[in-house]
Amino acid sequence: MTGEISSAGKLAAFDLNAYVAERTALVLAGLDRFAPVADAPPATLHRAMRYSLFAGGKRIRPLLCMATAEAIGGSAESVLPTACALEMIHTFSLIHDDLPAIDDDDFRRGMPTAHREFGEAMAILAGDALHTLAFSTVALHQSGGTGSDAAARVVRVLGLIAESCGEAGMVGGQVDDILYEGQPVDGDILRHIHARKTGALLSASILAGAILAGATAEQERALEVYGEQIGLAFQIVDDILDVTGDDAKIGKPTGSDLKNDKATYPKVYGLAESGELARKAADAAVAAVAGFDGRAEALRTFARFIVERDL
Repeated sequence: MTGEISSAGKLAAFDLNAYVAERTALVLAGLDRFAPVADAPPATLHRAMRYSLFAGGKRIRPLLCMATAEAIGGSAESVLPTACALEMIHTFSLIHDDLPAIDDDDFRRGMPTAHREFGEAMAILAGDALHTLAFSTVALHQSGGTGSDAAARVVRVLGLIAESCGEAGMVGGQVDDILYEGQPVDGDILRHIHARKTGALLSASILAGAILAGATAEQERALEVYGEQIGLAFQIVDDILDVTGDDAKIGKPTGSDLKNDKATYPKVYGLAESGELARKAADAAVAAVAGFDGRAEALRTFARFIVERDL
């Protein structure tokens, strides 16, 4: 995707495909370095961890973390441990979401889910191990940080990520997602569920990159709005694609939300209005970073990409 509008109001050529390819290569190399090797004891656990970690995916969370650091003036490499940790947490959540006790999915990213490949017990433990590994990976910044406030930034990021994936964030959102299956919901309930289930970790990915790169309080406030709107757009599009998407492109069977009678945007608003809500959220995300210079072009383009992916 190219041709996003820059903060200066001029058409800026930005090649999202090239950007994603370069940064994804960094992430994959980092994950390979930070994750246990497959044949180290307990080998079955480590194979299960790496199986899900390297099963593909768009790596949206680490990419957003790196793009935000770059928008502030930092580098992708400087936030790599945290970027990889965010992918570990996301992967852990997918492993557990796919379990028979929750979504009972057989395929993820075009491959058998972890519990189908390694059994339920090993899948649960692989998810647990990735979750804890993520925090020790973030802590690696303390050994390589520069500046008197480097350790304080890392502590802030650890707290931010912990909150985003715990009971006040992703886990709490997942709980309500389960409790509201088959129940009548309105827009307020829906937003509350998904702001935690999906939006919290996406927002944390953005703010973590900003904090580690030394963002000002004003920049953090703008990026917090950007993250909220990106999280909203992402969840709406996910809900739409579960209705309209192609199984082969998505990598798992569609229609699971309808099968489980989950609280979704199409259920509450219908497909057409849901699509419009996603586009408005993307517009709001772009507006939130209007005061940033050309180094934030990746963030602007990501906002458009999220709502244009097979919508």
